[in-house]
Amino acid sequence: MAAASAILLLPPRERFGGQRVPAATARWLGRGDHDPGDGDRLHDWLDILPRGWPAAAITRQRDAGDADGSTWLRADPVYIQPDINGARLLSHGDALALTAEDAAAFMPALRPLFGDTGMPIDAPVPTRWYLRAPPGAKLPAMAAPDQAVGMDLFDHLPEGPEGRRWRALLSEAQVALHNHPRNAQRQAAGLAPVNSLWFWGAGRLPDHVTAGVSHALSDDDTLVAFLEAGGARVESLPDRRTGADTASDGRTLIDLRHARDLALVDRDWLSPLLADMAAGRLAGFTLDFADGHRVRVARVHRWRFWRRPWSVPGVAAAAVPEDDL
Repeated sequence: MAAASAILLLPPRERFGGQRVPAATARWLGRGDHDPGDGDRLHDWLDILPRGWPAAAITRQRDAGDADGSTWLRADPVYIQPDINGARLLSHGDALALTAEDAAAFMPALRPLFGDTGMPIDAPVPTRWYLRAPPGAKLPAMAAPDQAVGMDLFDHLPEGPEGRRWRALLSEAQVALHNHPRNAQRQAAGLAPVNSLWFWGAGRLPDHVTAGVSHALSDDDTLVAFLEAGGARVESLPDRRTGADTASDGRTLIDLRHARDLALVDRDWLSPLLADMAAGRLAGFTLDFADGHRVRVARVHRWRFWRRPWSVPGVAAAAVPEDDL
């Protein structure tokens, strides 16, 4: 049996509710080993010491190489849209189409605000802005922006006495950004304004990171930074599976947590991986759903013919011819 294997990181199973998978795929998944788990399994593939997910520090090190010895917080540019019930995060990261010139234009309005509090701000990458925190600073805990798109900003604001300081800083930053002439230029060009910041990812650079995979495919900047720090070879995620997408030996991590269309996941990844497995080019693969459920599929499982087909709860198996792999 080939030594190569693959791990597919997938969103929570509920994201696929009501969709269909081919009967052949459902049959293979039914024959696999199922572990219900509890919570995100991403840390099973990354050994980080001390334990945690210091996203700001690890991406800062990748972006600027100066993270060691300081505590960092991301203060990423975002577009917030006010509504009758509050204000919702609508756009961040690449979706904002920020340029280096945009970031350079906004920084002078923000540097005095944060510099006076002892937390200098800078933007080594147009979409990733950072605060360097003074020793002992109590930093807010907020979800990553890609986990909060469409959610109310006020549900994520820091609470309590320490939170009051951060809420005040955010309000002042919003005023500075709202009045900034660069936003008027962006809107005239049909681009969303940068009207708020998103604080998240606080922490220090880990003492130790080891990746449990030799190869990875991902477009998530934070995951890429951790994997590279852990020694994995990381490439951008291709549109679909090709023969070169998995290592000839070892384990390949494939980051599909953004996926919403199960038919595309099957067409571009599951079915090709099953074909490789049946041909002996792949030992097997693992599906890691973000809700904790794990499915391990191996070539030897083809003999479990008595097991019923399985698919994502609430997802039906399509009535298509069952061509055995």
